[in-house]
Amino acid sequence: MTTTQLTTNPVLRVPPASPAAAAAHFGASLAFHADVSDVASALAAGGDPGFVVLDSRSTESWDQGHVPGAIHLPTALIPEQAEELLDKSVPVLTYCWGPGCNGATRAALALAELGYQVKEMLGGFEYWAREGFEFETWEGSATRAADPLTAPLDAEDCGC
Repeated sequence: MTTTQLTTNPVLRVPPASPAAAAAHFGASLAFHADVSDVASALAAGGDPGFVVLDSRSTESWDQGHVPGAIHLPTALIPEQAEELLDKSVPVLTYCWGPGCNGATRAALALAELGYQVKEMLGGFEYWAREGFEFETWEGSATRAADPLTAPLDAEDCGC
């Protein structure tokens, strides 16, 4: 690859990291994040998944739909209520609306500052619903057809 290619190609304007740096980065990313398919799979397996799911949104948002079995704890209430609802020996998986919202990140930060092990569920409730997983509302359980742009229509999983 020439210097001209590196400076004119917007993808390679900043060269890729070394393989060692990339491995460290992506390994760290997986320590902080889980995707909705993996969460759904772990919950569907039955028994204790080894983590709790925490919805950090408002009550109105929770009522619209939430992951079955999730704990509802809005981010602003974490400092005063986390110890009543959560066990510090059990990892917490936070989520909010979706990838355009950083509420789950703020909730994860608040929990980490209190001494909890925490991960963020990538995609949030939006991708939970878009991938066709069952959710609960104030009216009961619901599902939506899987969005073909987010989940395979004719397979158990995406294969990744």
